[in-house]
Amino acid sequence: MTQATARHILVDSKEKCEELKKAIEDGQDFAEVAKQHSSCPSGRNGGDLGSFGPGQMVPEFDKVVFNGEVNKVLGPVKTQFGYHLLEVTSRS
Repeated sequence: MTQATARHILVDSKEKCEELKKAIEDGQDFAEVAKQHSSCPSGRNGGDLGSFGPGQMVPEFDKVVFNGEVNKVLGPVKTQFGYHLLEVTSRS
């Protein structure tokens, strides 16, 4: 079965998500941005979600994690929790 490792940043607005994505693309460290801005408890760990398979996350999240480009900041992705920036760090 396919497995992925990913990290994410969760915020409450699309605008904030886009602002943070630009900051990361302009050179800020993903993990530091997650620690400063993510409302998810994983933010304390730089947004690291560890390893997981399809169906373990919400469908909107799964679609991006298992189809999106690896090592690229993806999003904003809207779920019932808010807006996410995702970075798939590996997929096998």
